[in-house]
Amino acid sequence: MVGIIQTSKRPLISLSKTLIPHLHQRFALPTTKIISKSPPIFATNSTFSTSTLQHKSPFESNLIRMLTNEIEFDSDYAPPHQPEKKFNAFMVEDRPGEQFVTLMGRSTIDEKIKIEATMFDGVSPNMDDDNEPDGQLHISVLVDILKGDGGDILEFVCSAWPERLEIQKLYVIGQGGTLTRPYTGPDFGVLDKKIQSAMYEFLNARGINNDLCLFLHKYVWNKDKVEHIQCLKLLKSYVER
Repeated sequence: MVGIIQTSKRPLISLSKTLIPHLHQRFALPTTKIISKSPPIFATNSTFSTSTLQHKSPFESNLIRMLTNEIEFDSDYAPPHQPEKKFNAFMVEDRPGEQFVTLMGRSTIDEKIKIEATMFDGVSPNMDDDNEPDGQLHISVLVDILKGDGGDILEFVCSAWPERLEIQKLYVIGQGGTLTRPYTGPDFGVLDKKIQSAMYEFLNARGINNDLCLFLHKYVWNKDKVEHIQCLKLLKSYVER
């Protein structure tokens, strides 16, 4: 348990807004749908067509060459791998082009668990050059635990660091998706330490722990590579038209 409960108050340099300060801001992220005609991300690399370049301006031809070289380099040097479909008791649901990933699971017959994680959305500043020379990437995580059909939901807003889970807030949400009470309660960090420890144990018993954080960081790192290469392929396809 000591490894799980490390509620450091380090500041976070956010690339957008990281910790979802209000319930109704939950993952309101723009999504980019992948065009179905785009080449598969794990398909064999293909070089540009000479006939295509003959009908393009010098600028467009040069851009196509640069995009082709970048795609081949990114695909050959530390290429992305096929994403995992499962982590322990959770099934991974990931749609190409979206900026978050969902994990679904059950802890008991009548208890459902839904985990939503963003892409990397922040980084910790260098607090100690010896221990953290490059800072640490941050992922915002939302955990919903539902007991029974149509029952209330216990929701945790968390930070996932590479090997550490931190709870930031927790709520009880009614059947209509609204808070059961207008007052959401204090920040998790000001609660009694015994209560904090009990809530970490509650999540750990359901497989929501440091191991999950490590999995999410590896998964998002790979997904970021996939989305980057796919974006370059779509851009190249557009210029080639």
